[in-house]
Amino acid sequence: MRMRIVDAFTDRPFAGNPAGVLLLDSDRFPEDSWLQHVAREVNHAETAFAHPLPAGGEADWALRWFTPATEVDMCGHATLATAHVLHTTGTATGTVRFAARCGVLSATADESGTITLDFPTAPLAQVEIPDGVAEALGAEVLSAHDTGPHIGDLLVELADENAVRSLAPDIRALVAHSERGIVATAAAEDPANGYDFVSRCFFPRVGIDEDPVTGSAHSALAPFWSARLGRAELTGLQASARTGLVRTSLRGERTLLTGHAVTVIDGELLSAP
Repeated sequence: MRMRIVDAFTDRPFAGNPAGVLLLDSDRFPEDSWLQHVAREVNHAETAFAHPLPAGGEADWALRWFTPATEVDMCGHATLATAHVLHTTGTATGTVRFAARCGVLSATADESGTITLDFPTAPLAQVEIPDGVAEALGAEVLSAHDTGPHIGDLLVELADENAVRSLAPDIRALVAHSERGIVATAAAEDPANGYDFVSRCFFPRVGIDEDPVTGSAHSALAPFWSARLGRAELTGLQASARTGLVRTSLRGERTLLTGHAVTVIDGELLSAP
């Protein structure tokens, strides 16, 4: 079986967020234990597994995502990576629809090589700042927001871009503060640099201390910053060590997430299910 490693939300190798992508020939997924073993072996934030569905249904491919530790309900960068593989190998053209645990998601490639994901907008709800979260992050928290069941993050607003970039959190202490992890964000210091807001994402509960670029988190960041900046279309910079850009377009209950992807490894998985 062909296994690919794709860097998502970047137009150059060794940046963005790497994801494993495995397109299955069968009409069903292998045992969960095998999928988890493969994801642990790949050892990136997520590995995506997809198999084709019968024609005429609401989706074209079934899609699941696993971190090295567990299966997750929603993943943006590995969905973008899967769509990239489908398009660059000629397996699919135009819009591809994926049936996932969080519902039907779509990915559309354009002539420039970018891919736009259509994701549900996170139902943000402001909450009291949990005791201990500022101490765990090592930064003052201005506000806190629940991102809903499919994402399961606590989104926290910090004072400025430098506060986000300089975070050195107590990763173990963050485990107590959300279902998946913490998304820290602030407005860009200078939008002339090509982005409107910055973020960093920490997901120790699912085995990812810091995620390089998180598409799903931008379905919450988009409504958060669109409300503050008064624009539906924005660009977010995830300020991890690898960095990556996510263009967001808020469309009511749906959010469009646009980015590039680059295949960096194309090999063979020798251990069949």
